Parts: sequence; C-alpha cells; structure tokens
Amino acid sequence: MAPKSLKLIYFNGRGRAELSRLILAVAGQKYEDVRIVGENWPAEKSKTPFGQLPVLEVDGQTFGQSLAIATYLAREFNLYGKTNLDGLKIDQVVQLCVDFQNSASKVFFEKDENKKAEGLKNLREVEVPKYLGFFEKLLKENGSGYFVGSSLTLAELYVYDLLFNFQQRSIVKLDDFHLLNTLYKKVDNQDKIKAYVSKRPFTEF
Repeated sequence: MAPKSLKLIYFNGRGRAELSRLILAVAGQKYEDVRIVGENWPAEKSKTPFGQLPVLEVDGQTFGQSLAIATYLAREFNLYGKTNLDGLKIDQVVQLCVDFQNSASKVFFEKDENKKAEGLKNLREVEVPKYLGFFEKLLKENGSGYFVGSSLTLAELYVYDLLFNFQQRSIVKLDDFHLLNTLYKKVDNQDKIKAYVSKRPFTEF
C-alpha cells in the first residue's frame, strides 16, 4: 500500500537527502520537504532516530539513514528494477557510488592544506578515472544506455547526483567517458528532473 503522507527532513542543502528528493521528483510524488536551518539543529537533533539527518516520516513513522530511505523510496515508486538480480545490479552501482563519495569526502574535509592538495591531485588523476571507468564498463556491459534494464532506476539517479556535485567542484570531466556522459545528459534532460532542478533552492552542497 502506497504511503498516504511523506515528510523528508534535512538541512537546507542537497547533501545526503538529494538522492531521495530526485526519486520523489521522478515519481511525481507529493511530500513535505522540511529544511532545518543550522541554528535550529541542536533543538531538533534529539527528535531524530539516530541524532542525524536525513529523516523520512512515512505516515507518521520516522526512519533514518540516507541509503535506507532512498532504497525504500526507489522500491516504493518502481525505480528498483523488476527482479532480485536487477536489485543486485542496482546495489552494486550504489555501493560504487558510496566508495567514490567516501574517497572524495576524505579529501574535501582534510584541514592540512598540503595534504589536501596531494589528495586532490590523487583524486583527479587516480580515483576519478578509476570510478568513472567502472561506471562506463557497467553501462557498456548492459548495452541499453542504463545500468539496469532499459529505464531509470536508483542507480542512474545516484550516479547523476554524484556527478552533478563533483562537476560543481570541478573534480570530474566526462568528455572521455562517452556512455557515462550520455547517461548524465539523459537524466539531466528527463522532464521531471529538469523541472525539479530548475526550481530547487541553490545551495553550495
């Protein structure tokens, strides 16, 4: 049974809630997009399941953990493939995204400027080509222009969100990865994504 009401709670930024927002946009699903400003966070923190955001309220029940939330929404709104094997393929891409994101986050949050410069160099020259190569390989193997089947899933949306963020930071260039570049543009030009992105609040992250 589809949820009667959804409330997604996060800070006023894209961050770890944006994947879920993209899923909801593609699904055309109405929900309450609650954005907590920094000064109000200490008072709200104890109200969350694990002292962190995002939080999803489903018909009054509250849940945490960003990937659990995104996975639930993808399953609920038919963006998780048609079989368990499809789900495995999607999870494979999702976990690659997590690994890629984690490798970059270590660099972004490094406070020592010398170490950060070294980290950025390694990120651009080693990590980025490695992960983009993985994504390109998976797209080539599937052969449809998508990672799984022949339509949009959680996998494409996660990769799109990740690449959007990394391009904004001038970390990735997709010119040498034709299939990935084509997929990114395809998702970016999807009608509901395009409409959502054009209206979402501008935030740095």
